[in-house]
Amino acid sequence: MAQRHLDPTDPVAGPAPTGDTLAGYLRAQATEFLRALRLHRETGSGANGSEGSVDAARALRRSARRISASLHTFQPLLDTDWCEGMRPELAWVSGTLAMEHAYTARLERLLTALHRLSGADVATGSRTDVATGSRADVPAGSRTAGAARVGAAAPRDAGLRTPPTSAPERSNLTVGAAKAGALLDRQLTLARTRAHSTALQALGSSRFHAIADKVAVLASEVPLTRSAATTDLRPLATAAKDRLTDAVAALPLVTAGHPYNAAALIHGLSPDTVPHPQDAPWHQVRLLLRLHRYAREAIRGEPNGTSVVDLRLLSAGQALNRHRDASEAAAAAAQAARTPRIAPATAYALGVLHADQRHEVEAARFAFQQAWQKEAVSTR
Repeated sequence: MAQRHLDPTDPVAGPAPTGDTLAGYLRAQATEFLRALRLHRETGSGANGSEGSVDAARALRRSARRISASLHTFQPLLDTDWCEGMRPELAWVSGTLAMEHAYTARLERLLTALHRLSGADVATGSRTDVATGSRADVPAGSRTAGAARVGAAAPRDAGLRTPPTSAPERSNLTVGAAKAGALLDRQLTLARTRAHSTALQALGSSRFHAIADKVAVLASEVPLTRSAATTDLRPLATAAKDRLTDAVAALPLVTAGHPYNAAALIHGLSPDTVPHPQDAPWHQVRLLLRLHRYAREAIRGEPNGTSVVDLRLLSAGQALNRHRDASEAAAAAAQAARTPRIAPATAYALGVLHADQRHEVEAARFAFQQAWQKEAVSTR
């Protein structure tokens, strides 16, 4: 049931949440972390990974992000040395576990876009067929990846498209698009495999075990300051909200409202491989929005924020996620286009793919603008 939303950071929202509320939230997140870790160990972590292990890794990332965000927002109520020691370690866990999924999703996004841009029927397309282009455009050192490994890169997260089972006609893809797909498949599948190995090594390292031990202690004992029991959490949560509001106010929302952003093409042919300069403020807003959402969860005492969902924040967050995905996909296409000795048709296809993803970036910015300007509404 949708209804007008009452911001929990508002003093009229109810009794003041204190350090005890924060402690309960952190204990719940620590318990979720340990439960996910146990599930990951029980389901195995082979080369392909089971459905259970993927879900467990996602749960580990989710709880690590929430604990780290809470330590950032509510640090004045917690032991300073403990916070400064835990936050970078939790960020390392979350970032390391996220890379494999990121490469899988990026490859799926780019190959789907190649089908769409080639006029192929995406509903009947096949990632395997896209990746069967000639090996002439693939550097010798990367040919071992092979198109046969596409199945290993198939996404298992619920938010990704399931690869169709029927193969399209070869004529549905141009030669350049097919070769571009093969090149992207080899590069991103290799990156995904390396990320998988890195994640396995991280989960078996002494560094991770030390983090897990600290989280286990957190599940029963939260290092609050002496004054935390009587301190209202809402001013700190409001500060997180204000940082988000200020960051959004600095975004060029008027520019994002136009269908084409000519300024985004500046330096588009530069050999520099650094991230697109326009994207950084939007990525920062995405992180601040996440901190704001988690702060709202903490002061409500909701482990995963499932009781009340702010549709405005949800829509804005989804738009920013699409913005990040499209931005990183465009960078991957540009990087592939810099591969030495590729055919002109392949380079052209990758250039079109890069432009397509930059248009997706603009569309995501416009969607964020539309979501952010709506009146806050919640659903239970």
